[in-house]
Amino acid sequence: MLKLSRSVPAPTGLGLDVIGVPEGSDIVLDLRLESVVEGVLVSGTAHMQFKGECVRCLDPLAFTQAVPLQELFFYPDQAVDDDEVLRLEGDFFDLEPVVRDAVVLGLPFQPVCSDDCPGLCPECGVRLADVTDHQHDQGDPRWAALQLLRDQQAEPDVKEES
Repeated sequence: MLKLSRSVPAPTGLGLDVIGVPEGSDIVLDLRLESVVEGVLVSGTAHMQFKGECVRCLDPLAFTQAVPLQELFFYPDQAVDDDEVLRLEGDFFDLEPVVRDAVVLGLPFQPVCSDDCPGLCPECGVRLADVTDHQHDQGDPRWAALQLLRDQQAEPDVKEES
């Protein structure tokens, strides 16, 4: 068994559209490598900085998170029925797909700055957390024809005399 810690730059596209790990930022890997009959079992954590924006109010988000990792890298001569297993290449293994899968699966699909974030007004775009009494005087569009009829009846008839 071997324990090691490494800091590596983040690859491109590590995350989702609204949140992810900035390219080139540090990923600190704390790993434990264990020799097993089939190959090498790699387990540990990846610590990294995430950046993105709240999907409700579009405020920037930034936080550090540790993502757990565990993968078995098979020896090249090990017979395995699955074609998608990861294999050792000499004394080396590629940890990027393992980190990518763990990060993307661990990210929130719709990140928010807080659970009670009210977001933006769909009418005018004002940030609802910054205002206390925000409203628009707009009636239900399904009743617009009746509102027009009511407004026409409320106006007095004006007749021109000649």
